[in-house]
Amino acid sequence: MSELQIGLISLGILLIIVVLCFNWWQDRRVRRRMQEQFPEGEHDPLMGGLAPAPGRREPGLSTLAANDSEQNEDGVEADPACEAVIDISFAQPVPGRQLYEAIQGVNKVGSKPVRIFAAHEGNGHRLQLRENESYVSMQLAVLLANRSGPLTDIEWSHLWTIAQSLAERFEGAVEGPEQARVLERAKELDSLCAGLDAQVGLALRLKGTRAVADVDRIVKEAGFLAYGRQLAWMSESGVPRFTILFDGLPIEDVQSAGVDRLDLLLDLPNSPADEQAFSRMASVGRDLAGRLDAELVDDQGRPLSDGADHAIDAQLFELYAALAGHGFPASEARTVRLFS
Repeated sequence: MSELQIGLISLGILLIIVVLCFNWWQDRRVRRRMQEQFPEGEHDPLMGGLAPAPGRREPGLSTLAANDSEQNEDGVEADPACEAVIDISFAQPVPGRQLYEAIQGVNKVGSKPVRIFAAHEGNGHRLQLRENESYVSMQLAVLLANRSGPLTDIEWSHLWTIAQSLAERFEGAVEGPEQARVLERAKELDSLCAGLDAQVGLALRLKGTRAVADVDRIVKEAGFLAYGRQLAWMSESGVPRFTILFDGLPIEDVQSAGVDRLDLLLDLPNSPADEQAFSRMASVGRDLAGRLDAELVDDQGRPLSDGADHAIDAQLFELYAALAGHGFPASEARTVRLFS
């Protein structure tokens, strides 16, 4: 065998090895991408490994469960007093993963959160899809009002377009209320909530700019705890009674090195009902004023009077009672959705 033949055979073997290595590398890259999109393991968020924070559930359908181990979302239905619902019925049952892929990102229209309910073949409703189930229909439930105002015609039209797109994808049919009636209900709910809403503030005027790190340390020493991006004075139930802002910002959003003012904010619908809601915040404010050598003032910029605490407590507790009387107990899930 000549040297030329040996060389050609060697070159052919080398090319085969290169092709095999390239195919292996391509296969590995594809598998890595798939794992990034659909991670495996017991903490896979796609497969239901991530649970909502205790006492609070974000609106919308966000996970796909691999089995029936989680029942906490079953039996939950749309809230007819606060939401408008569009029904979508499918011509054929839709597998859970296909439906999940179709509704990813459908959790809000404009400023209004959307919750998604899917009905499986056994007629039960799910807020969390299951891989081993198929679904015969679903509902899109949009909040009628929140602090951004009532649901608008643009937001409702956007949701209707989403519903029609889903129906076309799965050969289904769409049914929902008339837009005029939906918008009328939204305005009525917004007007009601406006009369029940209240936020009360106190301010601490520092005597000159103080380092954010030092103020942060003192505030935490006084008893404030981290809650999301904020620092909050927590209740026994784990819900903030009031929060503190640094020059009008949550602590996690502060970019400057110094701070001149702190604000204590009591968000009444989002705080637990308390007969001493204001006096409790005022007491903490006075303690902080002493620690920081600051002046405590009300939301009008006037020095806070000791005698006003109990009178304001009584007024706020009447609002707590009014919220509960209209079906919106302070700090409960449906109330938090409305007053957000």
